[in-house]
Amino acid sequence: MERSNHTSSGATMEFLLLGFSDLLRLRALLFLLLLMVHVATLAGNLLILLAVAAEPSRPPMLLFLCQLSAIELCYALVIAPKTLADLASLGGSTISFVGCATQMHFFVALGGAECFLLAAMAYDRYVAICRPLLYTATMSQAFCLQLALLCCLGGFAVSLGLTVAVFRLPFCSSRRIDHFFCDIPALLHLACTRSYTSELPLLAACVILLLLPFLLILTSYACITVAVVQIRDSAGWGKAFSTCASHLAVTLLHYGCATFMYIRPKPNYSPGRDKMVALVYTNITPLLYPLIYSLRNKEIKGAVRKLLQKRLAQPSWNTFKRRPTQFVGQ
Repeated sequence: MERSNHTSSGATMEFLLLGFSDLLRLRALLFLLLLMVHVATLAGNLLILLAVAAEPSRPPMLLFLCQLSAIELCYALVIAPKTLADLASLGGSTISFVGCATQMHFFVALGGAECFLLAAMAYDRYVAICRPLLYTATMSQAFCLQLALLCCLGGFAVSLGLTVAVFRLPFCSSRRIDHFFCDIPALLHLACTRSYTSELPLLAACVILLLLPFLLILTSYACITVAVVQIRDSAGWGKAFSTCASHLAVTLLHYGCATFMYIRPKPNYSPGRDKMVALVYTNITPLLYPLIYSLRNKEIKGAVRKLLQKRLAQPSWNTFKRRPTQFVGQ
């Protein structure tokens, strides 16, 4: 397909997602496993959202965790439903040019918003540990909401530029994407151009979405480390560690997968390996994040416990109220 043909028929062009067509014997098992993970991911993140919404007073970390759960919820809905539908079908799945661009845009936007949000959460931990007396004044609810909004706007703005740059490339060699969704390396692999200029938008996006937030996180934790070293009380060490442990675990998971997938040259692209890694970070990590914070964050544990106690107590109270009416009716 020539570049002119691609440009003129881009709106009606379709891609073929090969997905897991090479694993015919394992498709049923993979479908069941991904379905269970997807349902658990939706349930876990929805539980955190409902628990935080039911809290009358919301500290800054709870607001950030609420936004993180919302991002993970949308993140799972961008990829998993179509993956499950494709696994349920017999062969590969087609996706339109516009549909592929839309899927990639939201995938990158949500991932970028999460990168910025992790940096904002690291700053919150820095203020809480290094500037405790100024924490209430610095991390006000209005400031946290502004940070949350900027994280989303930043992720969507960078993603829009990257999506436009990638889908302006000529896809003239093949329409077969050896992946289960429209991921950036798989699309760049289909592009006709063999120069490194096609990778420049991805490199720029990686610098903005990955490198800059990661430097802010490193700076925050460097200051936290200096402050913690000066603490001579072992209880203070334990409190500081418990405050940062869940955030560090999520940061390492997120940046580890993203770095492996996107910060590397085009010749190192391996479809089979990339699909396996992508399967982990699009399905497993959104499930792990609410689990990590539910187990490590006392505010989340308290909010979830109160929500569950309220929901479990409500039916028994209604039943208790109905019993006298039934007795009188008899």
